Amino acid sequence: MGDIHRRWDHVERGLAMLSRAPRDVVLLGDMECHAPLDALVAPILATGARLHWIHGNHDADGGPEMWANLADPVRNPVTAAGALHGRVAVIDGLRVAGLGGTFRARVWTPPAPPRLRARAELAADIATLGPEWLPEARATLHASLARMAIWAEDVERLAAQRADILVTHEAPSSHPAGLAVIEALARSMGAALIVHGHHHVGYRARAADGLEVQGVGAAWGVDRHGVVHWPGEADRWPGRRPAGWEFAGG
Repeated sequence: MGDIHRRWDHVERGLAMLSRAPRDVVLLGDMECHAPLDALVAPILATGARLHWIHGNHDADGGPEMWANLADPVRNPVTAAGALHGRVAVIDGLRVAGLGGTFRARVWTPPAPPRLRARAELAADIATLGPEWLPEARATLHASLARMAIWAEDVERLAAQRADILVTHEAPSSHPAGLAVIEALARSMGAALIVHGHHHVGYRARAADGLEVQGVGAAWGVDRHGVVHWPGEADRWPGRRPAGWEFAGG
């Protein structure tokens, strides 16, 4: 399921359209949890589906409370175990790896090398900010980068593992605003498919070596084969198709 941005009504309508319940559901980030995730996904859990999720770049826009609603295991005793970021889980017999967040300039802007490789470097870097940065602003920036940025240490840890599918919030270069480091990670893991959100567009693309990409629109329900099970918000495809990719439908 693509970026929901609090539009759980799309999800509830979509679930009602299904002829059979899903076995597993993966949320691709930017849920913006205004309540604990366990409560928000109750209609999904009621179908018997197992829930998995990664975070997006907007999942802490509401501050620590919003982030806790997503990630705090005390608030979410059911869904906390489904967090996929930075790890590989076996889902319906497939190895699925998760990479949440987006690239942030203070940490890493590919194709340039990482400015900071690990979160352990962040405190010293924040300390170099000018006197106009008050303690509260420094703490907010630290928390945002630690949670929302894509870190080289996470990518490197994933690259040492194997996966069949890589699910990400950020897009690979099949999207005009995507970055090739995402498909490089998928290839290093041996993944045949990348599924991403973030850009609110559904599409299917294939690279010359056979690597496939499935973009998922905002609150759309799409399976790994590219079959749309329900629509959400209107797509935002910008029009230009990047070179080096073959797109379904021409």
